[in-house]
Amino acid sequence: MKRLILYLSVVGFLASCSNSGNGELVGTRKKSKPFYQPDPYGMVFIPQGSYTMGAGDEDITHGYLIQPKTISVSAFFMDETEITNDEYRQFVYWVRDSIARRMLGDLNPEEYLIEENVKTGEVYDPPYLNWENDIDWNSEDQDVRDQLEDMYLPENERYFRRKEIDTRKLMYSYYWVDLHAAAKKDFSETGDYRNAGLANRPQGLRDRSVYVRNETIGVYPDTLAWIHDYTYSFNDPLTEKYFWHPAYDHYPVVGVNWKQARAFCVWRTEYLNSHMSAKKGEVALSEFRLPTEAEWEWAARGGYALNPYPWGGPYTRNEKGCFLANFKPLRGNYLADGGIRTLIVAHYPPNDWGLYDMAGNVSEWTNSAFDPSSYNFTWDMNPNYTYSAKEDDPPVMKRKVIRGGSWKDIAYFLQVTTRAYEYEDTAKSYIGFRTIQPYLGRNKGDNPNKASRVYN
Repeated sequence: MKRLILYLSVVGFLASCSNSGNGELVGTRKKSKPFYQPDPYGMVFIPQGSYTMGAGDEDITHGYLIQPKTISVSAFFMDETEITNDEYRQFVYWVRDSIARRMLGDLNPEEYLIEENVKTGEVYDPPYLNWENDIDWNSEDQDVRDQLEDMYLPENERYFRRKEIDTRKLMYSYYWVDLHAAAKKDFSETGDYRNAGLANRPQGLRDRSVYVRNETIGVYPDTLAWIHDYTYSFNDPLTEKYFWHPAYDHYPVVGVNWKQARAFCVWRTEYLNSHMSAKKGEVALSEFRLPTEAEWEWAARGGYALNPYPWGGPYTRNEKGCFLANFKPLRGNYLADGGIRTLIVAHYPPNDWGLYDMAGNVSEWTNSAFDPSSYNFTWDMNPNYTYSAKEDDPPVMKRKVIRGGSWKDIAYFLQVTTRAYEYEDTAKSYIGFRTIQPYLGRNKGDNPNKASRVYN
C-alpha cells in the first residue's frame, strides 16, 4: 500500500512538472496559435518611421502653425480611400434597422430580440438584437405597419404623400472610456501625487464608471451642406441626391461633422469585433479611429522626406501636363483637373504607399484638436493634442484639425504640411474622413486574399 501511494505521488509530481514547463517561465499562451494581424478590408499598411513634421519650405502665410519638428510614428493600417457614400450609408442603415428591430421587439420579441443564451441559460438585459431575420418594411401585417409608423415623417411633412424615413430619429448611442481623465494626476497639498481615480471621483462613487461617457448623435449627413456653404450657387443635383443616389455611391461622403465621424469609428469597431467574436477562436482586433495629425501627415508623405505633395514632386501636374489631384487650379478653372466638384474616389494615382486622394477631393477630419502652438508642447513620439470639448466650452476649444485640401481649395492647401481646422459640430460639403487601425506589432504576413475597394 505504501509503495502504491509513493508511486502515485511520483507520477503526480512528474505530471505537474510537465504541465508547468519543467519549472520554466513559459507564460500562459505557450500552446496557443501565434497571432498575426490580418490586413483589414480596404486598408493599406503604413510602416513605422521618423520624419520632420511641419514646413519644409517657406511659410507663405507667416502663421507659424507648422514649425519643423522631428517625430516618430508607430505603424498602422489606413483606409486606401476616403469613406464613401455607400460605406457610410451602411452605418446609417444599421442604425435605422437597429431602431426598427427594437421597436418590433416590443411586438414580437421572439423574432427580433435575443433575450437568453439557449446554451447557458444566461438572460440578457437589455436583450440583444436578432439580425438573422430581415425587416419587412412593406409588410401586410397592420400591427407591424403601425409599430413602424413612428419611423416615418409625419404626413404633414411628407413630399408628394410619399412615406420617408424621418432621418432626425436616426440616433446612435454609444459609450466610451475617457482614459485621459482617468490618467490625470492631482498634486495635493501634502506633496503626494494621487491618481485621478481618487482625485476626480465625485463624492460617493467608488468604481471606474465615473470615466465612462455616453454620447448620442444623429448619424444622417447634412444633405443641405451644399446650399449653406455656397448660398449664391446652384448645386443641384448634389444638394438633393448626393448622399443617397447610386450615381454617387463611390464618391467621398461629405456633410459629416467630426462627432459623426468618430461615431462611425466606434460603430465600425463594434461591427467588426462582434463578427470576429462570433467565430470560434478569433481574437477581436484593435479599434478603428480617426488618424492623428502626425499619422495623417506621415501617411500622406508616402515615404518621402521633403515632398510638398503626396505624389512626391514639387508640381501639381505630371510630365504630360495632367493635374494630379482634384482642387481649384488656374485661378478657378475647376474643370481643368477633370472634376468641377467631388470625384469618385481613387480617380487619381495613389502615393507610394497606395493611398488615394491624400490631396484634394475632400479635406479630412483628424483625431487632433487644433492649437496654433501644439507642435511646441506635444511629445516627439506619436504626438497628438486632443481635447473632448463640452457643450458649454467656447468655440475655440471645439476646433479640430483637417488636412489634405479639397475640390474648392488652391494648391497650397494640398501640401502635406498645411494645417487647417473646422469646428467639431460643423458639417461641410468639402470635408470627409478616413479611418485607421493601429498595428499590433506582429510581423505582417502577405495576405493573398486582401481585398481592395478601388472602383475604377
